[in-house]
Amino acid sequence: MDLESFSNTPVGKLVPISGTDPRTGNNYSHKAFVPSPLPEETPRLSPATWEVVTDAALALGRLDQAGRQIPNPGLLRRPSIRREAVSTSALEGTYAALPEVLEADIAEEESESPAIQEVLNYVRVAEIALEAVPERPISIAMLKELQAILVRGTPGDTADAGRIREVLVMIGPEGSPVEEARYVPPPPGDQLVAGFEDWQRWLGENQMQPVVAVALGHYQFEALHPFNDGNGRLGRLLMVLHLMQMEVVREGLLTISPWLEQRRREYQDHLLRVSQTGDFEPWVEFVATALKARADAATAQIERLLSFQESMQELIRNQPLRGVASQIAYDLIGRPLVTPTSAARIYDVSYQAANAAIARLVDAGVLEEITGRTYGRIFAAREVLGIIEI
Repeated sequence: MDLESFSNTPVGKLVPISGTDPRTGNNYSHKAFVPSPLPEETPRLSPATWEVVTDAALALGRLDQAGRQIPNPGLLRRPSIRREAVSTSALEGTYAALPEVLEADIAEEESESPAIQEVLNYVRVAEIALEAVPERPISIAMLKELQAILVRGTPGDTADAGRIREVLVMIGPEGSPVEEARYVPPPPGDQLVAGFEDWQRWLGENQMQPVVAVALGHYQFEALHPFNDGNGRLGRLLMVLHLMQMEVVREGLLTISPWLEQRRREYQDHLLRVSQTGDFEPWVEFVATALKARADAATAQIERLLSFQESMQELIRNQPLRGVASQIAYDLIGRPLVTPTSAARIYDVSYQAANAAIARLVDAGVLEEITGRTYGRIFAAREVLGIIEI
């Protein structure tokens, strides 16, 4: 870590660390960064930055309005969570294609690759969290529970899973020595615990403009890095949860990571520069730009998915489609991949009834078989896949 770049920062301090690196067996003597508590007053921002913040707030308001008009928001939340899961995992170096994740969702056999398992762990975490907030305020206890699920069955599933870490962590090239880390968060112990507890208090009590609050809250969580693994994925989920807790958006339909994934290095550099300079303004502007872009994309996506659903309703009337075929068609905006087995389970019908219903939708041009197999076949609504991959 470039210690000189942190020498005059007003938002934290360097503390000495030493020990033996368990990865290399080499002794180290270096320093880690301990962020100061977040400010109670809004940082000074220029009129230009406030304009970006205001645009983001308006975009979030439009998204919230669109979300509240959906008869079954839980159905639309499914593809949103999975799209976010793919990008937020990619930001951490775990790559899986969205169709693969959707296929794993309906797989008839447990054959998940390590990458798919990590992505699906995030899906489970997000589903739990989005159902809990805002009825259950964001808390350390909640995050411990979510982190344990997030790392289950992965290399991060260590003795520290579900607990505030008791090991030193570093951000930088894998296997690099402590001295060459890009950033070293607080060492385990009282300073980390106190910082995390103060972050929890601040999250519930601050009165800042919501977009600004989300930016500062995310920075502080990442600066603390309170867990042994999963901090990035949890931190990005927390941005949406924080907006929901403040009742800015209410349906959990916002995905932020696809925008950040395309700007990965810029995202990382902004976080680091806040710690080095104490200047929140560039970071707030960056986050506000991300929120506006993704809120606008989500609103447009909702409109396209609802338009597709309307076309399915017209098809149901005109064909006509009855029973489980009509149910599958109506739900394709949230379940664009289907198999006879998954349809039988979801709609509580026989395999034969589900298979016949899918065949009718294939004949109607709604579904297409995508595996080319004669067994374990998967059927997709390609129009929906094109919409949700945005």
